[in-house]
Amino acid sequence: MQTPLPSGFTATSTAADVIAGIDLTGRNAVVTGGYAGLGLETARTLRDAGARVIVPARDMAKARKALDGEAGIEVLPMDLTDPASIDAFAQAVLDRGEPLHLLINNAGVMACPLERNARGYERQFATNHLGHFQLAVRLWPALQRARGARIISVSSRGHRYSPVVFDDIQFERRDYDPWLSYGQSKTANILFAVAADARGKADHIRAFSLHPGAIHTDLARYMTDEDLRRFGAIDDEGKPVVNLAMGFKSVAQGAATSVWGATSPLLDGRGGEYLEDADIAPMLDDATVAANDLINLHGVRDYAIDPAAAEQLWKVSEEQTGVRLG
Repeated sequence: MQTPLPSGFTATSTAADVIAGIDLTGRNAVVTGGYAGLGLETARTLRDAGARVIVPARDMAKARKALDGEAGIEVLPMDLTDPASIDAFAQAVLDRGEPLHLLINNAGVMACPLERNARGYERQFATNHLGHFQLAVRLWPALQRARGARIISVSSRGHRYSPVVFDDIQFERRDYDPWLSYGQSKTANILFAVAADARGKADHIRAFSLHPGAIHTDLARYMTDEDLRRFGAIDDEGKPVVNLAMGFKSVAQGAATSVWGATSPLLDGRGGEYLEDADIAPMLDDATVAANDLINLHGVRDYAIDPAAAEQLWKVSEEQTGVRLG
C-alpha cells in the first residue's frame, strides 16, 4: 500500500506546480484552517483552479481580514472544539443541496498546554481528530453526492511520537506531555483516513493523510523562539528557515502535498495511503526508526496505518462524539 509511485514531484514542488493543468470548475471544497498558513495557500490554490471554496472559521474577524478580496472563497463560522458549531456549519452546507468534492481537514493545534473541552476531552485530540471526525461524518451526504470525492487529513511526521493510546486517550491516568499528545492526535489523523476510505470507497469517497513538511506558521504559537531555534525552524533573526535537507519548507511547498492528494489523477482508484512530498510515502519499520534520527526520516509508522487500530479509533470516535454514518 505504501509504495511511492513516483509522482514526478519532489519536496521542492509547490502547490501551483502540482495543480498545473487541472481544472476544478464546478467543484466544491471545504478547507478547515483555510485563512492562515498552509490552509490559506491550499484554499487559494483550489480556488485559482476553478473550485468554489468554503472556509469554516473559529475567528471570523481574522478570517474575513485574511480573505478580504478573495473572490470564490466563502467564510462560515465553525469551532472544531464546539460540537454544536460543527453541526450548524455542516447543516448549512448540506442545506444547499450541492455535492462536496473535496474536504481538506487542515486546521489544528500543536504542543499546547493541557486543556479540556466542554466534554472533558483533551484539546489536541479533540481539535485535531474528534472535531474533524464529526465534520466529515456530518458532511458525508454531500460527499456522497459528488460521486467522486476526496477527504484529505493533514497529519504530520510528528505521528511518530506516539500511537493512539486507547486505554488512556484523554490523559486521565498518565502524565500529560504536549508532544505525546500531539503525536497521538496526528496518528489519529492517519488512522481516520484509513477507516474513512474503507467506508467511503463504495460511494467513490476516497481518503488520504499526509505530512506537509515542517513549515513555520501560527501552528507553532505555543513554542518559544528558543524552542524554534533548537528545532531549526527560525534563524537568529527570528525569520522562518527553508531548508529541505532538514524538512523545512516554504508555505507554497508545504501546501503542495495537500493539493496533490486532493486533485492528482494519479490517485484515482486509490485510497487510505499516507503521503509526503506530493507522492505516496514509504513505510518506516522499527529497525529503521531505531537506527536513525526519528525526525528526519521519511515515511509512516506501521501503527498509524493499521486497519484494526483504524476500526477501533472509528468506534471510539463515534462513542465520544455521538455521531455515526447512516
